[in-house]
Amino acid sequence: MNKKVILVLTTLLIVLLLTACGEDPELAKFKVNFENFCINLSTLDTAINNIDAKSENASDQLIVYMDQMDQQFKALAALEFPEEFKYLEELSDEASKYMSEAADSYAKAYANNTFDQAMSDYAYKNYKRAYKRIQLILIYMHGEEPQEEDLISD
Repeated sequence: MNKKVILVLTTLLIVLLLTACGEDPELAKFKVNFENFCINLSTLDTAINNIDAKSENASDQLIVYMDQMDQQFKALAALEFPEEFKYLEELSDEASKYMSEAADSYAKAYANNTFDQAMSDYAYKNYKRAYKRIQLILIYMHGEEPQEEDLISD
């Protein structure tokens, strides 16, 4: 019985060592953090899209979700990018700044129970700019170059 247990444990250890062999721990941690960012972003995006626009508190919900999204972007900007992706840190910082501007602008657009269309439009443009940078980061992380003109220009 002990030989079987030792054999199983040894086999598991070898499998673990082989699967982790050559994997940069900094890169692995970054990938997990970036994947979590994407999952959280997707969850918030779904929540925003599910807001009932006719609801009395729709604008309040939007502002709460935008603040949460802003926090996610700030966390991404604070991440230490591994060496092979260092060149993407600036895009991450820009995305965070644009999302902060979008969140602030949406709050202003709905301030004092009024609606400011121009401010809302400005917020949406910044929101799109933040997302564009995330799309670019994903493209570059996959080793590709952006092809779509709307991703290349601002």
